[in-house]
Amino acid sequence: MGPGEILDKKREFIIPCLNHFYQEPVQFVRGRGQYLYDSNGRQYLDFFAGVSVINAGHCHPEITARICDQVQTLQHVCNIYLTQPIVELAERLAGITPGRLQKSFFCNSGSEANDGAVLLARAATGRSELLALQDGLCGRTYLGMSLTGLGMWRTDPNPAGGISFVPNAYCYRCPLNLNYPGCDLACAEAVAQVIETATSGGVAALIAEPIQGNGGIITPPPEYFRRVKEILNKYGALLIIDEVQSGFGRTGKWFAIEHWGVEPEIMTVAKALGNGVPIGAFIAVPEVADRYTRPGSSTLGGNPVSMTAGLATLDVIEKERLAENAAELGASLKGQLLELKDRHPLIGDVRGLGLMLGAELVKNGQEPAATETDRVLELMKNRGIIIGKNGRSRNVLAFQPPLVIDGGDVLEMLRQLDDVLTEVEGK
Repeated sequence: MGPGEILDKKREFIIPCLNHFYQEPVQFVRGRGQYLYDSNGRQYLDFFAGVSVINAGHCHPEITARICDQVQTLQHVCNIYLTQPIVELAERLAGITPGRLQKSFFCNSGSEANDGAVLLARAATGRSELLALQDGLCGRTYLGMSLTGLGMWRTDPNPAGGISFVPNAYCYRCPLNLNYPGCDLACAEAVAQVIETATSGGVAALIAEPIQGNGGIITPPPEYFRRVKEILNKYGALLIIDEVQSGFGRTGKWFAIEHWGVEPEIMTVAKALGNGVPIGAFIAVPEVADRYTRPGSSTLGGNPVSMTAGLATLDVIEKERLAENAAELGASLKGQLLELKDRHPLIGDVRGLGLMLGAELVKNGQEPAATETDRVLELMKNRGIIIGKNGRSRNVLAFQPPLVIDGGDVLEMLRQLDDVLTEVEGK
């Protein structure tokens, strides 16, 4: 069709809540590895991976072949019937997730996974109140939006009750106006204060992303989650860790929470587990999982095609050492982004782990440079490189490429970004 006709049909047939990044968008028609191709045949280096989805690269031949074989063998019977791929994937996840996480429930998205995790926490504890982090994103369902700490994503004017928000560990813009490490982790200590003052004391769980993706790649200090977990244990509340964006090698480990050495009672996953196939899951320790005994199923959750995609993706990530590649190239990319920060006043902060990195753009001190961020994205797209944006003010450049990229890809992206920042700054 081309982008013009697609935009016309989008205006006529798609609910207008669905937006796009660019003033002059392109139509993507093909992907391979770390590259995307538009309707004119132009190649783009993808540094966003469909928002942390295509960790193993676009159309990976091994994953694609196994999906196609499964589609031609058995596509669907619902998870109320016995199939082999669902238990195989659950067993694999039990082997790679941290701590004693063992039992999975499969669904179709991260939003569903987070809803299910909260339901499980309530069932396991007999409590109903919840805690969430400011600047967190928990999904597009009613409950997920209610748990989301970003105003732009809270569509319903009457969110669900029983939810209290705690300050996040946003050190660049500390919500408590303090400075790390002299702050003594005041944001973590605030969890206890919120439990004691804003709830009845009967909190079921706190849900948190280890790195807040949509919030702006907000990355807590090394001690943060250990202290939060101690506080939750004291009050009998569970920790739900949302690895929807940060899981499956993205940060240099299988799961980002491993960097903090904390074991949650419940973890949610989606996105990269299927490498483009709709999938989601919540995984729990046995004593929590075993409290969910009332009937529950998912018509498409756990279907053989998605489960096979998950198994194939885990095999590729492990065989091709993609987590190790993310750790190595991520360290190099972060170091060079920090060098760009020294030369470009637009960059106020660089943060993240592995290949989940963000550069916050600012002007006049720490004023969010949202317009400039959009301009950078547009110019980078025009140069054949796709990067993302996120953050409370949509002023954070997001670098979340397929984990199959190489050092040359990193250097090319940085070379183009250096030129584009110079242009936007008017130098």
